[in-house]
Amino acid sequence: MNRFFGSISQLFKSAKPISPGLYHFQTPATADLQYRLHLRVDKTGDSLLIINASTILHLNQSATEYAYHLIQETSLEDVARIIANRYQINRNDARLDYIEIKQKIHTLLEIPDLDPVSFLDISRADPYSGAATAPYRLDCALTYQLPEKSNPDLAPTKRVDRELSTEEWELIIDRAWQAGIPHLIFTGGEPTIREDLIELIAHAEDNGQVTGLLTDGYKLIEEAFRNQLLQSGLDHLLFALSPTQKESWEALKAVLDEDLYTTVHITIRPEIISKLPQILANLEAYGANAISLSVSSPSDPKLTRALSNAQTLSAEAGIPLKWDIPVPYSEHNPISLELESNQELPVGSGKAWFYVEPDGDVLPSQGINQVLGNLLNNDWEKIWKLGPGE
Repeated sequence: MNRFFGSISQLFKSAKPISPGLYHFQTPATADLQYRLHLRVDKTGDSLLIINASTILHLNQSATEYAYHLIQETSLEDVARIIANRYQINRNDARLDYIEIKQKIHTLLEIPDLDPVSFLDISRADPYSGAATAPYRLDCALTYQLPEKSNPDLAPTKRVDRELSTEEWELIIDRAWQAGIPHLIFTGGEPTIREDLIELIAHAEDNGQVTGLLTDGYKLIEEAFRNQLLQSGLDHLLFALSPTQKESWEALKAVLDEDLYTTVHITIRPEIISKLPQILANLEAYGANAISLSVSSPSDPKLTRALSNAQTLSAEAGIPLKWDIPVPYSEHNPISLELESNQELPVGSGKAWFYVEPDGDVLPSQGINQVLGNLLNNDWEKIWKLGPGE
């Protein structure tokens, strides 16, 4: 591929690029290897290839051309013919280059932890760096309501006057898709309180967006609801585990028995420090796909040491750690609502992801109370330009 890019790069620069937009491919349900590709092409012809809403590849115009044909499932011979005719190159060279880039992308799919820079010679950028025209993910807080047993003061219900209707959320989901945002996480509050949750997930899935759900998991004990959720096309789940609650473990086991990628979130509190080895051993035995960790008090040195120990235990158990997903509002991990105006934003906030409140207001991130606009009333481009990532 280096030979190809080096020899005809000028031809690609002068050729008309692929039309700007978001192109999507999802494997059929019968495929052994399940994956999604989103190709977001900008006006220059360069693009982002987003693999399973996680690995981000920055592609130049020539690589974009091949990735486009991969997503369109163009046959090998047709790709060779199209490229050879458009750029006056040898058809066999075009054929070999397409095979090479296709093999490299499939290597990333099969070995997700492989570094594509060191091993595959594909230009890869950190999701939080480089130029972009939209984030990769929207965290959509459908509601700030919490279950009846929870302390309602822990969710920022006073920040919003109303919740969006189903139709309004569908409009926001569509606008996100049109802006080139491939990944949505539905959160709250407790999003399973919304009766239209399944409908909203299905709507995003119909667009081609990757969808995730952040929940305390208790409603997943109900088999009928669990089946509805699975049939909606939900791609992944963030389960906020309450380690001292038997019902929480029952709900987790029920969902892990299903074919749904599940990240388990644990908030480390003083009363569970001694239980962390057993908790993580249970998660390994249950088959958790990944783990997310936070502490109830970041200033407590005992908790921060426990967090470091939990990281080590997770690595020893072979459970991947996830750090860039929203933290659920709940009894034991409330988000501070009064942040200093000069607080440093979390890496990725307002660039790799944005947070949408139940009334449509857009924040750089959960808990960062800088309203950048409202997705019902403002164009996406205006909101993006106001974001700290610009």
